[in-house]
Amino acid sequence: MDHRTAPDETDDDSDGDVDSGSGFDSSSSSNSNDRTEMEPESGTSGRREVVVPLRLYKTITVFSTLIAVVGILGGFIVLDVATNRAQADFSEVNIAAAILGVGMIVAGAVTYAFSTRFRTTEMGNAKDDTDEHSDNG
Repeated sequence: MDHRTAPDETDDDSDGDVDSGSGFDSSSSSNSNDRTEMEPESGTSGRREVVVPLRLYKTITVFSTLIAVVGILGGFIVLDVATNRAQADFSEVNIAAAILGVGMIVAGAVTYAFSTRFRTTEMGNAKDDTDEHSDNG
């Protein structure tokens, strides 16, 4: 039985260090190539990224984009119906449908934002490239 652990998750923890989840490795060794797939890592921007196989990345991208588009468009349609194309008086607005519409818009946006955390091992991170200069002129 093949049991692999990440470099910071050893069975013999003689230092007593505990991973705080901050994304910073407290050990002095830099074995980032030994990470297993689908393990979150922190980029220089501080956000956590999940490395997945290419096939899973494509599936996540397709379905999350589809769910986000349907949620956002559906939410605007429901909100439009609830407010009678923004022509209804406040007393005529269907509050439940308006809340449902706004909720669908938020759910679509959150779905899309969450799906951007996934990347493949073949994908580079443009923010981590040091060969580009930061001057604007």
